[in-house]
Amino acid sequence: MDDLDEFSASTVIAWLMYTRETLRELIYKVRTTPNVNILDICGRQKLEILVLAHNSITGVEPHYQRFPCLKSLSLSYVSISALDLNLLLTTCPNIESLALVNPEIAMSDAQVTVELNSPTLKSIYVEAISLDKFMLEADSLETLHLKDCALELFELLGKGTLKHFKIDDVSVIHLDIGEAVENLEIVDISHFTIIWSKFYQMISKSSKLRRLRLWDVVFDDEDEFVDVETIALCFPQLSYLALSYDLRDGLLHYGLQGSSYLENVTLLELGWTVVNEPFTDWVSGLLKRCPNLKELVIHGIVSEAKTHEECQILAKFTSCIVQLMRKYMHVDVQFEYE
Repeated sequence: MDDLDEFSASTVIAWLMYTRETLRELIYKVRTTPNVNILDICGRQKLEILVLAHNSITGVEPHYQRFPCLKSLSLSYVSISALDLNLLLTTCPNIESLALVNPEIAMSDAQVTVELNSPTLKSIYVEAISLDKFMLEADSLETLHLKDCALELFELLGKGTLKHFKIDDVSVIHLDIGEAVENLEIVDISHFTIIWSKFYQMISKSSKLRRLRLWDVVFDDEDEFVDVETIALCFPQLSYLALSYDLRDGLLHYGLQGSSYLENVTLLELGWTVVNEPFTDWVSGLLKRCPNLKELVIHGIVSEAKTHEECQILAKFTSCIVQLMRKYMHVDVQFEYE
């Protein structure tokens, strides 16, 4: 049932009552009049996966509306209070995966604060949410993905189990994923403004890091840059590195200072928004630091209308890359333009 049609509430209730004792997975995206209380109908049953959209949840009773077998919960465009959201998690003692997409959080006071607590949660995906504070206590969390969110504060309290940390197009003033990050294996940051010194300090103890992606990042301080030497020394197991940010002549040299090699990097992705000589030099400098590289992917943006001068610059850039790659015949090169 998709969100394009509206069903009779009595019909939906009849279907659920008939199947609830054997139901393992429910994808419920239908609008009904009046609203159907899924928690009352499907609670205390064998449901393992619940995908709920365009619904409202009110007055959660954790002692009555329990989901003892539920492992995956997805709420999209669901109206729910911050208190009920946390109570809903407590009704799922074995939950492992939670997805929140554009929820309508009802609050009783002016400050919008969400506090969630789950000892079993392993993965959380949050998209299109705007809050003052989002505090998550999850001792078993392994995957954290924030997308298209506006937050003043995000805080994770855990026990160092986080392995995959991804941020995409998020505005956050204070970000804290805790000090116990030694098990981080993947960090993926895109369309995000960072203070490199603070961000590096946050992940610097992640010696197990295998994949690092900083894509379309903007530095809060114009004099900041990604220090390749520091990356090489702190993340010896790194096998995948992707970098795309505004290159400036003055800072390019500093970013490539040092002599440490990225010994285990086999895949390198580099991106640019403007074709210029500094980018070619940057590619060359990074290739020298990756002795065991197998694949290089270069991303670029090409506007529809090009002046003759812009075409000449692009042609020169292509020639420089071709000439450069003759030194690295063992590396597979790919170009991806938008």
